[in-house]
Amino acid sequence: MLKRSFLIAGLAFATLTACKSVPQSVVATNDNVLNNIEVNGKLYAAVFQQNAAEYQALCAQAFNIATLQLDLILQENHDKPIAIVTDIDETFLDNSPYAVKTAREGKSYDQTTWTDWTSKGEAIPLLGSQEFFNYAASKGVEIFYITNRNQNDKPGTMKNLVKYNYPFADEEHVIVRTAESSKETRRQKLSETHEIVMLLGDNLSDFSTLWDKKPQAERIENVKNNREQFGKKFIVLPNTGYGDWEAALFQYRKDLSKEDKDKIYNKSVKGF
Repeated sequence: MLKRSFLIAGLAFATLTACKSVPQSVVATNDNVLNNIEVNGKLYAAVFQQNAAEYQALCAQAFNIATLQLDLILQENHDKPIAIVTDIDETFLDNSPYAVKTAREGKSYDQTTWTDWTSKGEAIPLLGSQEFFNYAASKGVEIFYITNRNQNDKPGTMKNLVKYNYPFADEEHVIVRTAESSKETRRQKLSETHEIVMLLGDNLSDFSTLWDKKPQAERIENVKNNREQFGKKFIVLPNTGYGDWEAALFQYRKDLSKEDKDKIYNKSVKGF
């Protein structure tokens, strides 16, 4: 009986000790320990994107604001046909299933697996997007989809847009990346024939060169200096999974190891 009592006491002590030690090992701070924040972070972002009613509300809010602004714009006089320019990914189509699949495999984005995903044409619409774009089209506004999906992604993209009844899902209006990632040349080309009255995106470079490959501090300063444009000409959709906000942390370097990225992520946040 005495031995049994010692055994029970020992097990209880071990259990309590283990429970107390868990919080200390959840996030390692040793620079030599790989937390793989990039991959795990994308999975966590997908959990939010697929499950949070708050995310749905943010999307609805963005398209509600866009509708209100469009009604004001339509009351003005315009010398050219008016157009709305929109990004696609995480602006009105949800690609979080791609993030989940790659994260579960311990990977992040690469072009081959991305084209495998886009070819399916299965990304679902964000709340309010179909109604907004079709409303704009009914008012005689052309929609141009300026995206950094490439030519290989285009067939699946067109299939996806048609599947969910997005207007202007044709060769002329779906403008993919052919060379540079900056969208400015494509916007300028469109401006020759149309007045761009509104831009929608999840990435600030969807709006202006003010945010093209700029350092983090400059990106933030340019937001402050142009704050009056947001909710008017610039409509931003939330994206915690990826974007230039992340690339800016890495100073747009593509040769960083997972360990290097871990260190940068950890150094970019403040605790107490």
